[in-house]
Amino acid sequence: MRAIRRFTVRNVLPEPIAGLDDLARNLRWSWHEPTRALFESIDPQRWREVRGEPVRLLAGTPTERLADLATDEAFVARVRKQVQELHEYLDQPRWYQSEAARRAEAGEDALPAAVAYFSAEFGIAAALPQYSGGLGILAGDHLKSASDLGAPIIGVGLLYDSGYFRQSLTRDGWQHETYPLLDPDNLPLTLLREGDGAPVRISLPLPGGRTLHAQVWRADVGRVPLLLLDSQVPDNDEYARGVTDRLYGGTSEHRLQQELLLGMGGVKAVRAFTRLSGAPTPEVYHCNEGHAGFLGVERVRELVASENLPWDAAVEAVRAGTLFTTHTPVPAGIDRFGADLIATYFGGGNAIEGIDVEDVLALGREDYHEGDPTVFNMAVMGLRMAKYANGVARLHGSVSRGMFSALWPGFARHEVPITSVTNGVHGPTWTDPLFAAAQAEYFTPEQIADGSGWLSEQMDNATLWQLRRRLRERLVVDARQRVHASWRARGASPAELGWVEGVLDPDVLTIGFARRVPTYKRLTLMLRDTDRLRALLTDPERPVQIVVAGKSHPADEQGVSLIQRLVQFADGAEVRHRIVFLPNYDIEMAQTLYPGTDVWLNNPLRPLEACGTSGMKAALNGSLNLSILDGWWDEMYDGRNGWAIPTADGVEDPDRRDDLEAAALYDLLENTVVPRFYDRTDGVPERWLEMVRHTLATLGPKVQATRMLREYVTDLYTPTAVAARAMDGPGHSGAVAFAQWKQRLRAAWDGVRVDHVESEGAGESAQVGQRITANAFVSLGELDPADVRVQVVHGSVSDNDELVDFSTADLHHAEAYEQGRHRFSRTFTMDQSGSFGYTVRIVPSHDLLAGDTELGLVAAAT
Repeated sequence: MRAIRRFTVRNVLPEPIAGLDDLARNLRWSWHEPTRALFESIDPQRWREVRGEPVRLLAGTPTERLADLATDEAFVARVRKQVQELHEYLDQPRWYQSEAARRAEAGEDALPAAVAYFSAEFGIAAALPQYSGGLGILAGDHLKSASDLGAPIIGVGLLYDSGYFRQSLTRDGWQHETYPLLDPDNLPLTLLREGDGAPVRISLPLPGGRTLHAQVWRADVGRVPLLLLDSQVPDNDEYARGVTDRLYGGTSEHRLQQELLLGMGGVKAVRAFTRLSGAPTPEVYHCNEGHAGFLGVERVRELVASENLPWDAAVEAVRAGTLFTTHTPVPAGIDRFGADLIATYFGGGNAIEGIDVEDVLALGREDYHEGDPTVFNMAVMGLRMAKYANGVARLHGSVSRGMFSALWPGFARHEVPITSVTNGVHGPTWTDPLFAAAQAEYFTPEQIADGSGWLSEQMDNATLWQLRRRLRERLVVDARQRVHASWRARGASPAELGWVEGVLDPDVLTIGFARRVPTYKRLTLMLRDTDRLRALLTDPERPVQIVVAGKSHPADEQGVSLIQRLVQFADGAEVRHRIVFLPNYDIEMAQTLYPGTDVWLNNPLRPLEACGTSGMKAALNGSLNLSILDGWWDEMYDGRNGWAIPTADGVEDPDRRDDLEAAALYDLLENTVVPRFYDRTDGVPERWLEMVRHTLATLGPKVQATRMLREYVTDLYTPTAVAARAMDGPGHSGAVAFAQWKQRLRAAWDGVRVDHVESEGAGESAQVGQRITANAFVSLGELDPADVRVQVVHGSVSDNDELVDFSTADLHHAEAYEQGRHRFSRTFTMDQSGSFGYTVRIVPSHDLLAGDTELGLVAAAT
């Protein structure tokens, strides 16, 4: 008989151990081992059954057991100790507060009072499955590191009824998806409520006179509140209730409604939270990928409604306080909607008072060379509505500048205003507790933080090797259990599965490969030559074993078929003890998989990996990376911390390229990686461990998300806050004046040109050290010299006279003539030999511009 309603009945904890509820409700337990150990001690078997989720553990613990624990003085003392430590963690000043005080004393720009961080997914813990892959894990690590550093960030996302999906396999290896409903009352969440106890309600108008309502759940990620909007409320009609049904599912219009709720509804949720909690209003709004781009429209709406600001001024005020991070290295990965669909949601009967639908459309319209003007592009809106923008690795920043260069015609690719902050990972989450305990036993906190402990002899190689084997053994045990469960779900009987007890070996070189499965990540590159792979796996003296995991979006048939090919190969009786596919890749699996591998494999199609942080997590535990030079590995590989798979850049035939790069992978494994692992002295691979130590010492500090967060704070959040402050104040007078200046610049720009350029001192040839004077005669029309910068652009030139490696320098205003004509001049010294050239250009100039490219206006000499 089926229940017509489901709800969670919570235990009432006895007073002596009531603090367990505080510990369970704050997700710090997900990276704090003493708290996890406390919960596990309540019922170790039940702890495993609930997959390490404290809320579920407490809900299912018999009242008799709780009563016994309340009389156990040792246990009560442990609870009180952990509660006290949690409160100290939440309240004590940390790096952010120290840095704010230092800046105040030094008279430097103040740090932001608060930052709102919007993301479509957050990977905090397996207990809160609101993520699909790297974007969500990165967002989760961002919040955790902000908590550790004391940064006042507010996370904003959606609460999906079914999360992403649970993955299993059919008998023939095909991915099967299920969407189990989540019970928010059984998750580490609390409902945001008004002072009278009523749930906070967020509302958005929908076409046809409908309304989308949402409630707001709060997850505490250490010190950081994460607000998650949920459309499963009685006030909604059936279709509106389904808006937050699942992550990355549904039609284009369904996705649009999700993104409207995330962006516009998310701003409303932040307003409610700050009003009720007294937390500072954010000065910076960080849009993590384009899904939340409509947050800018909502903030403009607020200013138009509350201060009667004109559209242009409101946009400047909002833009000044916005940061946009792109994670997408390929155009196909960007959300794009038909402009007519956007017009339906922002025009006609659904129009926002004071805002013209054409102005909204202009934010995301692809009205540039080779764009599609009938399309609304969420990344384009993100870039146009942000003062600053960044990619997530140095190479990805370069790729992004090329990918979006059409938005800044007339400027060189390297001038496109997209910088980069390389992603990092949250060390306490991804360092195995066994490994962390060993570090703490042998090294000081300072030696752990800077990696220097691994370059000492405090932990000898025999001890390190035994530690690595224990991690590998735990992976083997976990993998066998998962393989057995997977085959049972595929229909196998227990009598067929005796072979599973021989799957993997804790003494065999173990390679890990786990990630989402779009085609560019090339899950099956290892299968290009199955005979060669089979020989590696089954070598009688020096075998290799591979653990593979990953989900493909259900709509990606190519990705799903790649999984099937891999699974069918791994099913083969000859190799199934050496290669396994583990279904339902998630945080819980990853926390055993990463530490248990000796080598982390990554072979994307370069340069299509934005960052790819899985190898960072493996490296924190002493695993060596074997990767294409893409994403983070392109900048952090040093020749001693792993291996770089040679790439066939320039080979246009994709099959030929895959063949070449697969062959390079096999060569590295056969001739370098495998021999080094099995080269032993007294049973210990000394040269292998030398690389492990170097990895831990050098990569360990670099891959930390705390390093990443500090860079965001100093390089992006603070400049963004400074820009926002310049636009703030009574009537947003700064924004009004800046918008009027931009309007005047754009209106007058057709009259701006470089008329003539003269040089003195160059002659037919020049020598290094020779001084040259450039004189530029320009027409500015209705503009003043203070409105522009006249620049000499100089450097190396190609055979077709293109400047390929250049610098810019401002010319100085020398003379004014009639009818808006002027002479600008500069003398500079030739400091390089070889082919040299220069030109002159004019760009807008204003103290509030983020750079020369902000308006996208340039007039160059012809």
